[in-house]
Parts: sequence; C-alpha cells; structure tokens
Amino acid sequence: MHRFWEHVIKHVLIAVRPKTIVEIGSLTGVTTFKLLQYCKHLGGRCIVVDPNPQYDVALLREHYGEEVVSIIEQFSLEALPSIDQYDMILIDGDHNWYTVYHELKLVEQMADKTGRFPVVLLHDTDWPYGRRDMYYYPDSIPEAFRKSYATKGMKPGQSELLEIGGFNNIAYNALYEGGERNGVRSAVEDFIKETPIKLRHYELFSNNGLSILVSEDEDSLIYSQISYILDSSGL
Repeated sequence: MHRFWEHVIKHVLIAVRPKTIVEIGSLTGVTTFKLLQYCKHLGGRCIVVDPNPQYDVALLREHYGEEVVSIIEQFSLEALPSIDQYDMILIDGDHNWYTVYHELKLVEQMADKTGRFPVVLLHDTDWPYGRRDMYYYPDSIPEAFRKSYATKGMKPGQSELLEIGGFNNIAYNALYEGGERNGVRSAVEDFIKETPIKLRHYELFSNNGLSILVSEDEDSLIYSQISYILDSSGL
C-alpha cells in the first residue's frame, strides 16, 4: 500500500479530509506513520488493526497519544464490529476472498448504522493475489472457504504454484489461481454485485493493484478529484 502514498493516497486524503481513518494491516508501519502524521496535523484519528504489528506499539501510542492513534491487536473480522464510525478505511491485511469479502460486509454494516459509506482503499487487487488466496493464518479461515494451499511461489501467467522459487514462496498460497471465491479482486467484485449501496469503483494495476470504492451519495466533487488523482498518478 505504501507505494501508492506519494502519488495517490496522500492526495485522496486531502480530497476527502477524513476525520477517522481505519487501517487494516500495518506490518512495519510504513503507511501507518504517514497516516498518523496526517491525523496529527489535521486533527484526525487513526485506528490501526493488526494482530501482529512489527513495531513498538507502546512507543507509538506514547508519541502520538490516544486522541490520534488507537491500535487494536486483533484480526480485522474481530475488530471491525467494535469500531462505530470511520470516514476512510485502508484494507491491506489478509489477502484472501473470505477475509476481504467479510471486511467489506462489515464496512457495509457500519454504513447502514451511520448513514455514510466510507471511502475504501484496497491493496493487492491485481497479480498475484487478485485471483489467488493467500493466508497469513490458515486456521483462521473456515474450512469451507479455505483453498488448498502450499508454501510455494508463483509466476505471472501460470495458475499452478512453482516447485522451486517464484514470487513470495514463503507464504501460504492457494494451489491454483482463478475460480470462484479466490483472491482479493474477486472479493471486491462479489461485494459490489451484492451490496445495495451504489458504488463507483476506481482501479490501478501497478504495484500489485489498488482499488478505491466511493459511494455515489458522496459529493460529486470527490469523484472528479479521485479521477484526476488516478489519471495524473502515472501508475
């Protein structure tokens, strides 16, 4: 996600001016720290959801204070129901259909309660995880939705995993690419088909893909600004 910061995410923040941001999946905190700087200077708040953040959580809380940052060390599907309202959410956690689809359903439930669907940014909507599941914690995915997987790598244009080498060969990757309920992009598309909320879907295909969902109830100026940002990004 952080590779989109300079040309896309920063400008979307300025256009939308969210007061409360949720970040799912912070890893080493590269994007997190940038979001917190935005919140610190513009009076916002960032809620970070990650079961295993790879930075000093106590130090981060001490530096920014509770009014700026809240860190929830849980899986996203456990944490999201407890978050009452947010204006923007960045989803870059567990890259599989089950998790992303249900994250979006929980976003939808929040919007039903508050009357406003947030701006949603999702990473990894293109290769390799657009059409292939990856699991950080396979046992957290119900068996009925968990693809057969292996710690083997991938290469573009080949559905089967490689026996040796390949991209991200240390991860739990689904054995095959494509098919129903497989991958992040598939989760986004299935959600859009089913939700009663009318959404605009913006896409970038570089850096493993980025999707942005915006409610059609949003100010029309937001649409034009986001379209301009993406067209001008060069990504």
